[in-house]
Amino acid sequence: MAAIGSLVFCTDCGNLLPATKGTEKNFLKCECCGAWNKDTGSKTILTKSKPSDFPSFLRQKLQSSVQAVERHNIQTESVVQERCPKCGRDEVKYTSVQLRSADEGSTIIFTCDCGHSWNENN
Repeated sequence: MAAIGSLVFCTDCGNLLPATKGTEKNFLKCECCGAWNKDTGSKTILTKSKPSDFPSFLRQKLQSSVQAVERHNIQTESVVQERCPKCGRDEVKYTSVQLRSADEGSTIIFTCDCGHSWNENN
């Protein structure tokens, strides 16, 4: 009889046997050919593996092009023609963030070189 995980198969015809009880003293009757088989569900072995256990050319190719980016080095701001209410400068930086639920508009955060920042909800 063969077992794959907790599934037990008949040695005569290969049919899937009824649910295992998990003890070798139990016998399972094949519904297809009528043969009696020892319950080997208790002999199942659990193994664990990692993707690195199975080398793959595709996986190596994908991992070789991955770049690590540090969050503080990412430039997420853009420049827009908007007047700063504090110093009057006409060009400020802005970034868009989703602070509210997805079906509502994003929040635009403006930042001036003078240090003043303000936001608008769209």
